[in-house]
Amino acid sequence: MVEAKTAWKNIIARALADYARGKGLDAGLVDASSVVAEKPPKKELGDLGFPMFSYAKLLRSSPAQIAQAIAAAVAADPEAAALGSAAAEGPYLNVRLPRPAEAGRILEAARAPAWGKGNRLSGHKVMIEFSSPNTNKPLHLGHLRNNILGESLSRVLRAAGAEVRSINHINDRGVHICKSMLAYMKFGEGRSPADEGLKGDHFVGKYYVLFNKLLEENPKAEEEAQELLRKWEAGDPGTRALWDKMRKWVLDGTAETYSRTGVHFDLYDYESETYELGKDIVAMGLEKGVFYREEDGSVWGNFEDIGLDRKVFLRKDGTSLYITQDLGTAVARHEGWPYDRLVYVVANEQQYHFKILFETLKRLGYDWAGDLHHLSYGMVNLPSGRMKTREGTVVDADDLVDEVASLAKAEIEAKEREDAVGDSAAVAEKIALGAIHYYLLQVAPTKDMLFDPAASLSFNGDTGPYIQYMGARASSILRKHAAGEGNAIKGKADPEKLSGDGDWELLKLVAAFPEAVESAALAMDPSVVAAYLHDLASGFSTWYRENPVLNCPDADLAASRLSLVAAVRNCLETGTGLVGIPFLEAM
Repeated sequence: MVEAKTAWKNIIARALADYARGKGLDAGLVDASSVVAEKPPKKELGDLGFPMFSYAKLLRSSPAQIAQAIAAAVAADPEAAALGSAAAEGPYLNVRLPRPAEAGRILEAARAPAWGKGNRLSGHKVMIEFSSPNTNKPLHLGHLRNNILGESLSRVLRAAGAEVRSINHINDRGVHICKSMLAYMKFGEGRSPADEGLKGDHFVGKYYVLFNKLLEENPKAEEEAQELLRKWEAGDPGTRALWDKMRKWVLDGTAETYSRTGVHFDLYDYESETYELGKDIVAMGLEKGVFYREEDGSVWGNFEDIGLDRKVFLRKDGTSLYITQDLGTAVARHEGWPYDRLVYVVANEQQYHFKILFETLKRLGYDWAGDLHHLSYGMVNLPSGRMKTREGTVVDADDLVDEVASLAKAEIEAKEREDAVGDSAAVAEKIALGAIHYYLLQVAPTKDMLFDPAASLSFNGDTGPYIQYMGARASSILRKHAAGEGNAIKGKADPEKLSGDGDWELLKLVAAFPEAVESAALAMDPSVVAAYLHDLASGFSTWYRENPVLNCPDADLAASRLSLVAAVRNCLETGTGLVGIPFLEAM
C-alpha cells in the first residue's frame, strides 16, 4: 500500500499544481512532499484520506472547494483511474483503492523475509548508548525499561536501513563502588557468590545495601569510602585487586541477565578507562574562552545566557566530573566511528546534564554536536512507591522475570496446556519476557509509568501475551493446513477472493507494517511498533472469529485466506522481534 499511497500523492500534487496555475498562482509551491495521507475516520469513506486545509491560504480557496476541484481533476486522469477512485467529503479527498489488485501486491510483498524492512535510513550511522549499569548492584526494573528501549530502538533503526552500533558504558568506578567494597571488607569475611549460591551482581549488591549498616556503626564510613577511592585512583594494589574481583562478579551477573532478556551490545566501554578523557578538551575550551577558571583553580562554563546555570568541568584539584568524561567520550567515539547520530538512552532525571553536554560541544566548535540526542524516558514506579537501591526496595530484574515467569507457568498448568506448549518452563519464560517488554514499551518513552506484573501478564487486551497468543493462533492454522486439515488444500489462492470488507481491513493492517517500522525509526520511539502489533493482533482476532479459514466452504477463498494468515504471521513474528517479544508457535 506504500506504493499506492506514493502514487496518489503524486497524482494529487499534479492536480493541485494545475489548480494553482488555473488561478494564476505559483504552481511550484505544491509538490508531492506537501501532500499528507491519513486514515479516514470511517472505513466507509475509503482507504486513504487527503486533507486540503494546508492549501487554503496558498490557493485562496476553502478546503472544501479545493477537495471538490481535485476530485473532478482526478476523475479525468487516466493514471488515477487505474489506481482507484476519489471523492470529495467536506475538506477531504478520500480515495478507494482497487481491492483485487492491491490485495495481490500486499500478499506478494508480505510473504518476503524482508517484509517490514526499508532503506529510509540507509547510509546513516547511529550509535546508541544504553543500560550503563553500576558495578555495585544488579540490574533492576528501571534498567529493564532502559534496556528494552535501547535494544528495540537498535533493532528498529537497523530495520529502517541504518548502520547501528549499540554501546554499554559501564560505571565501574567512584565512591558508590567503594561503598560496596568497604562494606564487603567489613562483613564479607572473604566469601564469594558461590559460597552463598548467589549471582555475582546480587552478591555485591547486598553489600551496597549493607553500607547503611556500616554507616550506623561507623559515622566516618563516608570518609573512609572517599579515602578508598583516592587509593584506587593512586593505583594501590590491594584496593585494585578487591575492586577487580568485585567488579568481575557484577559484570558476570549482569551478562547473564542481558543474555536472558535478549539484550545485545556491539561495544563496551568502562568509566575506569575513560574518566580521564575530556581534560584536554576542557583545556582547549579555556584557551577559546568557552570556559573560565575560578580563583580556587576550578574550571567552569556559564550557560545563563540560554536559561541554564553555571557548570563546573574540573574541580579545584584538577579532577574530572561526569560532564568532563562525557565530553571526551563523545569526541573519542566520533573520531573512532564518525556517526551521524549518537543517542543516549538515559532517564529524564538527566535532562539538564545532556542540555549542558550538547551545548558545550556546540560551543567548542564540533559541527556534529547537533547530531546528539537524549532519548529521555520516564521513571518506572511500583504500586508501593519509588524504588531506592540503598534501602533495598528495588525490584531486581532477575527476580521480576522469575516472578512473572512463575505466574505464566501457573497459567499454563491451570489451562492444562503443558502438552500443547512442550517445555512449559521455557515457554513461561518467553511469555514473561513478552509481558514485561511490551508493558515497558507500550507507552511513549517520555512518560512515567507504574509497573503491574499481574496486569502485564493478562492474556486479553493490550498486553504482550495477547500478541504472542495471536501469533500462536496463526501458526496453529498454518500447521493444521500443512498436516492436511481443512478445505484450503483443495483450493487455489486468488487475491480477488479477498475483496470482502473483513478480509480487506485485515489486508490494510498487514500493509501498514513497513510504515509503522519507518515511523518508529524516524521518531526514535519503539512504542509505535508495539501499538501496531496490538492493532494487528486485535484485528486478526476479530477477523478470525468472523471469517472461517480452514473450514471455509469455498476452497479458493479458504486458500486465499490461508495466504492472509501467513502474511499476518510474518508481520507478528518480525514485529515482535523488533520489540523484544519472543514469538511463540504454541501457547
